[in-house]
Amino acid sequence: MISYNTQGTCARRITFEIVDGKLHNVNFENGCPGNLRAISKLVEGKDAREVAELLAGNQCRGGTSCADQLSKAILANI
Repeated sequence: MISYNTQGTCARRITFEIVDGKLHNVNFENGCPGNLRAISKLVEGKDAREVAELLAGNQCRGGTSCADQLSKAILANI
C-alpha cells in the first residue's frame, strides 16, 4: 500500500496500490467524501499513468486539488 501525504487540500492523505500499472484501492482521508469516493470508483483498475495525466493540474481553491494531489502521488510512485 502506498501512502501519500497531500499538500494544500482538505484531504490529508491518499492511500492506493499500483498493481501491473493499474490503480487499486484509492482512499482519501478527510476531504469531501462523496466526491472523493466517486474519484476512487472512477479510477479503480485504470492505467495509473493515464489517470495521472488526466488529473494533473486540476485546481480547487488554491492551485491544487485532491485530484491533482492524486496525480502527484501516482507520478511519485510509478
